[in-house]
Amino acid sequence: MTGVPQLVSATRCFGGTQARYRHSSAVLGCEMVFSLFLPPQAVDQSVPAAYWLSGLTCTDENFVHKAGAQRVAAELGIALVVPDTSPRGPGVADDPEGAYDFGLGAGFYLDASREPYARHYRMGDYVAAELPALIEAHFPIDGRRAVFGHSMGGHGALVTALRHPGRYRSVSAFAPITNPMACPWGEKAFTGYLGEDRALWRPWDACALIEGAAERLPLLVDQGTADAFLETQLRPQALEAACKAAGHPLTLRLRQGYDHSYFFIASFIEDHLRFHARALAD
Repeated sequence: MTGVPQLVSATRCFGGTQARYRHSSAVLGCEMVFSLFLPPQAVDQSVPAAYWLSGLTCTDENFVHKAGAQRVAAELGIALVVPDTSPRGPGVADDPEGAYDFGLGAGFYLDASREPYARHYRMGDYVAAELPALIEAHFPIDGRRAVFGHSMGGHGALVTALRHPGRYRSVSAFAPITNPMACPWGEKAFTGYLGEDRALWRPWDACALIEGAAERLPLLVDQGTADAFLETQLRPQALEAACKAAGHPLTLRLRQGYDHSYFFIASFIEDHLRFHARALAD
C-alpha cells in the first residue's frame, strides 16, 4: 500500500506553502519525492490541482525553483503538484552507460514492459493514478485536475491526458516531444523500456493517440523558435498535422526567439496557469 506522505521541507510562499514530501510508491517499488504548493485558499477549502511533469535530467525541484509559478497559483487558488521524473534509489535500473536521456531522470511517463526496467519504470500509472489518489487523500485538494509539462514532461502531459479521457479538465505543454516514435530521444527510450515492437510504442505517442482520441480536450502548446531541439526532437509540425487530420483542437504558439530553457517557461507560465484556471473553475 502506498505510504503516507512524510514532510521533508516546507516554507511560506505567497501566502501559501511550498513543501516537499517523501512516500513509498507501490506502483514504482521505491521511495519517491514530490513537491507540492498549496495556495492560501487551501487553509479553508479544497482546491483544484495542476500537475507539472518535468523534462529530461530534472527532478521535482527544477520547476519549483525556476518557473515562478507560485505567485499566480496563489492568486488563482490552484495547487501545484510536481512529481520526480523517474523512479530512483537502490535497485532501480539505470542506463548502462549513464546517459542523460534514458534511465534515472528519464522515465518518459510510460509503463515499461522490458526488463530490467519493468519492475520500477511505471511512471505512466504513477502520475495518472497513484499520485493523484495519494494527493487527494492526504491534502485539501479535490478531484479537479489539470496536467502540463515541458519537453519529455510535455510529452507526458499530452499522453497522460489523451490516455485518460475525463480525468483532466485541461492540458498544456511547453516544447513537448510531440512524436516520440519518430525522434532520437523517443526511439531510444521506447526501445529500452518497451522493446523493438513499434506497435507497443503507439499508446505512448501523442500523435498516434490523437487519431482515436475518445475526448477532444483542447491542447495548448508553446514552442520557442530558437529551441536547439526543435527540428530533431520536438517536431511540433507532426502534432499539428495529427490534430488537423483528426479534427482535434490545438492552439500551437511559436514564440519567436525563445529557447528550451526555464527562461522560456517562466516567460509564459502565467498564461498557462490562467488557461488551466478557466477549465478548473466550477
